[in-house]
Amino acid sequence: MLPPALDMVRQLVATPSVSSPDDRFDQSNRGVVDLVAEWAAELGFAVRIDSLPGDSGKANLIATLGAGEDGLVLSGHTDTVPYNAERWTDDPFVLTERDGKLHGLGTADMKGFFAAALHAIGRFEPARLGRPITLLGTADEESTMDGARALAKTGERFGRYAIIGEPTGLQPIRKHKGVFYVQVTVGGQAGHASNPALGVNAIDGLHLVLTALQSWRDTIGERYRDDDFEVPTPTLNFGRIIGGDSPNRICAECKLDLDIRLLPGMQRPAVVAELRDVVANALEGGPWTFDVSAVGGYADAFEGPSDAEFSGVVETLCGCSAKTALFGTEAPFLAELGLQTLVLGAGDIAVAHQPDEYVTIAAIERATDVYANLIQRFCIESA
Repeated sequence: MLPPALDMVRQLVATPSVSSPDDRFDQSNRGVVDLVAEWAAELGFAVRIDSLPGDSGKANLIATLGAGEDGLVLSGHTDTVPYNAERWTDDPFVLTERDGKLHGLGTADMKGFFAAALHAIGRFEPARLGRPITLLGTADEESTMDGARALAKTGERFGRYAIIGEPTGLQPIRKHKGVFYVQVTVGGQAGHASNPALGVNAIDGLHLVLTALQSWRDTIGERYRDDDFEVPTPTLNFGRIIGGDSPNRICAECKLDLDIRLLPGMQRPAVVAELRDVVANALEGGPWTFDVSAVGGYADAFEGPSDAEFSGVVETLCGCSAKTALFGTEAPFLAELGLQTLVLGAGDIAVAHQPDEYVTIAAIERATDVYANLIQRFCIESA
């Protein structure tokens, strides 16, 4: 028998699973995977835990209940972002209830999803299922997306329809922007600050690059537009600059980290190639060297599903039309496997990645009802 949903969220929040490209903060997700696997096994799921390559301690959960094909996939990531404990009212790893809100790291994004999904599944006797239910728990969505990428590489279809339980306020998301990171490195030559002729200042070169990139940002905003989105153009954010080591030395190298959000139809390799040309033109004739490279994880833009019946059922259950989102998800990887995919979960994306993150008890209960209705429709009635 499953623990109450509140107790499940409490246990999941108490199990750290931070993922980060910075090794100082990065943690294994196995504690969360093992908890969800234990609960899934209690419901009769066949449980598989696939470790990711290397010694990261990361793993994906693939749990299947029922036999056959073309069932329903409920998918969530098991990791959280890093946190600033001093900005939280309470311990981020201790679930705290205030005014119907469950505060804790990952409550909305997205450990509450697993409690809702499992309790929805628990309403059905396995013998009633004409099509299978698959529960996925992925690693590293918040950093590299290596977990979803590993699933895509297997080529396993898992089902016909998929719901990713990211926090959407239980409004279905049918389309979202892509996100990836680019690092621009400008090289110069160190020297004594007393005489600029003794070196080549990389910061001066980066100043030219920044001006060129600001102009390019305006250009792509004129070239690409999709009014379905709240921000209808691609975005380019100057996220971090690192350079130099001392005021009295000419800066020999400077790095600029960019966050780029692409519209559906835009291709990452083409954007990187265009950025390289922009940087090259900005520095042409100067003494600087440069490099432009995509770094870290990425999520492609997502547009789907094409199955009108699936979209219609979800929209009817939620009482609203499917919408778009500015944030990225693992949806492109599931769509790559042939799954008709929507993003739909309890909680508000506005509180994700924030101190005192929360999801309401009412939202988890409603999500449970919605997921149960989808199981009824696509795993029982359509069999």
